[in-house]
Amino acid sequence: MTVVEGFAPAKINLTLHVTGRRGDGYHLLDSLVVFADFGDRITVRPATATRLTVTGPMAPGVPVDAGNLVVKAAALIGVTADITLEKHLPAAAGIGGGSSDGAATLRALAEMAGVTVPRDVLSLGADVPVCLAGGAARMRGIGEDVTPVAGVPPLYAVLVNPGVALATPAVFAGLTTRDNPAMPNPLPTWPDAAAFVSWLGPQRNDLQAPAIAAEPVIAEVLETLLDTPGCQLARMSGSGATCFGLYDSAECASAAAGRLAQDRPGWWVMATRLNAA
Repeated sequence: MTVVEGFAPAKINLTLHVTGRRGDGYHLLDSLVVFADFGDRITVRPATATRLTVTGPMAPGVPVDAGNLVVKAAALIGVTADITLEKHLPAAAGIGGGSSDGAATLRALAEMAGVTVPRDVLSLGADVPVCLAGGAARMRGIGEDVTPVAGVPPLYAVLVNPGVALATPAVFAGLTTRDNPAMPNPLPTWPDAAAFVSWLGPQRNDLQAPAIAAEPVIAEVLETLLDTPGCQLARMSGSGATCFGLYDSAECASAAAGRLAQDRPGWWVMATRLNAA
């Protein structure tokens, strides 16, 4: 029996510029996306009907019915399977857990069945195309325009989620300005990580302010990250509430994560390496 395993890494929006809004209500984005070396795991086995089992520390509350993107991905590719999702990423956290799970499921099922991943996966969600592409990428439009970005260095980071879930539509609804400047085009080149982080500083996540308005604890997370020794930049990812801090070494990130986990036992804290591939 063919068994295929897949990795669904956390997706981190280093930038997220909201540049407009279409007539149908969908917002236009310009985002620089990278992936962590930490995430969920997918295992698929042939079956006569699709069944999803969720395990892992973040399994409680994760649906196993057709509302889960893993099940939707199986339906889209047209392959039935017994699927196990080992859940490590918090849900509704701005790090693309569900979208990355869906993308990993598509890849695993395609390998298992010897079929091609459908070209149009946007129906599964705006983050699925970039998660399917993997690697550092610029995501524009409503998520359909994904371009690989060369030259983004590996980054040492700490991810922090304060244990609150944010609904993406509600965060977008809190925007006061929807026609904001995009990132430069083309993107510059960066000789090293220090130059990259320096360039990243003036960039933005336009959803950060409305997310803080909805959940003020996010501002506390950002301030706490910035107070850790060696933190070069702190920003929210996606629509929140997960935030990231960037550090110049794995040792610095690990020390910060240990301190945060001790001081804030109710927060989800993870030291990771971004864009490691």
